[in-house]
Amino acid sequence: MKGLMGRVVARSSQLKTLWGLTLLSGAMLLSVGQEGRAAENTEAEAVSKRSQQVARSDREKRQPATTVKEWMAQIEEAEVAEVTEITGVEVNATETGLDLVLQTTGNLETPATFVAGNTFTAEIANAVLALPEGETFERVNPVAGVAQIRVTNVPGGQVRVEIVGMDAPPVAEVTAVEAGLVLAVTPRAGDVVASEDEEVEITVTADREQTNSYRVPNSSTATKTDTPLRDIPQSIQLVPQQVIRDQGANQLKDVVRNVSGVIRADDFAGTGDGFAIRGFQSPNILRDGFRGSQFVSAFSSLAEPANVEQVEVLKGPASVLYGTLEPGGIINIVTKKPLSDPYYSAEFSVGSFSFYQPQFDLSGPLNRKKSLLYRLNGVYENSSSFRDFTQIERYFIAPVLSWQISDQTKLTFNLNYVNDERPFDNGLVAFGDGVADLPISRRLGEPGDFRRYKNLGLGYLLEHSFSADWKIRNTFRADFSDVETQAFRPRGLDETTGILEREFRTTEGQRRSFSLQTDLTGQFKTGSIDHQLLLGIELNRIQEDESGRRIRPFAPIDIFNPVYGAPIPANPPVFFDTAVRLDALGIYLQDQITLLENLKALVGGRFDAIRNETTDNLFAETVTQTDTAFSPRVGIVYQPIEPVSLYASYSRSFAPNVGFVDLDNNPLPPERGTQFEAGIKAELIPGRLSSTLAIYDLTKTNVAITDPRDEDFSIAAGKIKSQGIELDVSGEILSGWKIIGSYAYTNARVTEGDEFLPTGNRPASIPRHSASLWSTYEIQSGTLQGLGFGAGLFYVGERQGDFENTFRLPGYVRTDAALFYRHDNWRVSLNIQNLFDIRYFEVAEFRENVQPGTPLSLVGKVSIQF
Repeated sequence: MKGLMGRVVARSSQLKTLWGLTLLSGAMLLSVGQEGRAAENTEAEAVSKRSQQVARSDREKRQPATTVKEWMAQIEEAEVAEVTEITGVEVNATETGLDLVLQTTGNLETPATFVAGNTFTAEIANAVLALPEGETFERVNPVAGVAQIRVTNVPGGQVRVEIVGMDAPPVAEVTAVEAGLVLAVTPRAGDVVASEDEEVEITVTADREQTNSYRVPNSSTATKTDTPLRDIPQSIQLVPQQVIRDQGANQLKDVVRNVSGVIRADDFAGTGDGFAIRGFQSPNILRDGFRGSQFVSAFSSLAEPANVEQVEVLKGPASVLYGTLEPGGIINIVTKKPLSDPYYSAEFSVGSFSFYQPQFDLSGPLNRKKSLLYRLNGVYENSSSFRDFTQIERYFIAPVLSWQISDQTKLTFNLNYVNDERPFDNGLVAFGDGVADLPISRRLGEPGDFRRYKNLGLGYLLEHSFSADWKIRNTFRADFSDVETQAFRPRGLDETTGILEREFRTTEGQRRSFSLQTDLTGQFKTGSIDHQLLLGIELNRIQEDESGRRIRPFAPIDIFNPVYGAPIPANPPVFFDTAVRLDALGIYLQDQITLLENLKALVGGRFDAIRNETTDNLFAETVTQTDTAFSPRVGIVYQPIEPVSLYASYSRSFAPNVGFVDLDNNPLPPERGTQFEAGIKAELIPGRLSSTLAIYDLTKTNVAITDPRDEDFSIAAGKIKSQGIELDVSGEILSGWKIIGSYAYTNARVTEGDEFLPTGNRPASIPRHSASLWSTYEIQSGTLQGLGFGAGLFYVGERQGDFENTFRLPGYVRTDAALFYRHDNWRVSLNIQNLFDIRYFEVAEFRENVQPGTPLSLVGKVSIQF
């Protein structure tokens, strides 16, 4: 017992410095008012109880701390708190799931519980796990629907119980018994189904829609298996639904600005999502693991946040699981899934620039056994903009149907449809080595410029468990996109006269993509070593047909004194008409290896074969290009103490050099990305606040540059290098006080180039320094309970405006704010973007394409759920 007490005291001492800093920050929030201060102190005391920082014997008589000095005194007292030993753990199967029994030498406190991802977690204060077999208890697949049970000691004299569901978080009811606790665990409907002659009644105590955490501990994007972030030897950041809701994010660009190293990049004149990750433009946006358009083009689209569960950003090469990709990383949009209990939500938003947006979210069972579930999300948007002559209209609907065929088999169908029309707007222009001094509202095209986009996506997911250890997953997705654009596009500015040359261009195209993925996962042992194996195959076919008409030069405009109303030319000449057919095959293998309890390895590789056929219909010419590549990933994670993970990894990516040939008229070899990464992942406050610090060296080789022997041909000799440091923090500091923040240093430059890719130049729109900090606080008790407020700072440093580095975009700091109130099933909120109405520029790709940032804007929202 003395040894155990010694460990508790030592761990508490290690946390004193961190808690001191936390409490000093907390004192700043206490100045908002006497009512909020009392509520804050009450909740801070509750958090202290969970963290083993108050003595049980005199808890009832202690008053809430009102100063930092009193708080520090309570931390000192916590070092001698009574600790109850948990001497045994039993797992007993029941009709509805299982009972987890914790046997003790005394009475345990009621645990604090929360749900994140598929994991139900209970944290028990003033306790220590003292089993004859060691300080960790673990069971894998104890019953159908439960993937893992894990009971461990954590710093601060606590015991953590984690119960991981297969496809959804389980329900657990906690009951105190003599000398112990019993957790009655019921897998969520959809994992366990009643037989024909009985009915299972499940009470859901926590749903994903009802969680408000900024911290999500698990992800499947990095490994295609549900894996704790701390066990992944690569930087991955998650932006959960609560952050999206609190910030009032209406586009994907507003979501990913919370992640280090992710910067807005070329977005096809404001009509699509374009981002750069770790210095490389990465149109690698996935939806539930399926890739969209490979390049930023007419087929790029804007993701809809209305049905987003969370956004996951994996940094660095990801070809090991997802094939042809740029090396910077991927953004995976995880969509909402059907719920087992009725859930209905409706909200209406109205804001600046004639913005209004109604949306709904419906879910629940379709039969008494809850084996058939549905989800339906819909949204309509109609708005103007701070930019002249802007009218946006957008429809989106996404139904999902899930059928639990048997205990072992589940089938899910999904569909989404979007219809989007908005201006094709190239923004402002560069002037000298900066941006022209024009009103940010000024359009340099014509009022009738537009881009219309329609997309229908549909697919299915079939899952079958052969046993508790082996499972197969087959999923299919098809997308059908149609696009049409018409715009007066800029061609070049005469800075002496202010006259901007333009061209008139129209395009239309169709894109059809089909993707089939099959994954086999299994768990097994080789001696004392645990393995989680993934074997997969992926088939892709993409068909794109696009044509364009153009007149150039046509209808120039004076940028300082524009006169609009240029005539629309009749039947301009066709200048391109192409058909692209791409077929791809990928086979991948991955092994997650647990060498020791605190030492884990990740080894994987993927072989890809691609055939790309491009036909120029104007000249009746077809070029066929085939590429093969092997993309490995190797990583290791060492956890010297429970809350800290040290990791290192090596990974590669590849992408075809489409459209470039050498002197012998042969296609160039594919571009390759190579990354070395190391970092630290830590729980700053166990179970509440986590962080990742990463350092990386990322190089992209085989970049096409001009052949010095003949400028009409190319060689794969270019090289772009990016080195940097990234820091991300997210979670809850005190009850009700949440935070998400990031910082990135990105040193990206061309190390081997030519006159078109000059050596030493920096990529367009990539700052050396960028950072973000967003925090909210919600009063937890008293008459003002449910009232909350938030504020955020978003910093982007100075950037080059184009790859030739002929002009620069100035750095900026944008301030956002939020005010919200939640009562019963109602929530009202007000979000303010660009609180101080600064003038800033978000992105540029060339001198005639500079996108200004939104000025001061407000959006109010009313929502109800039942």
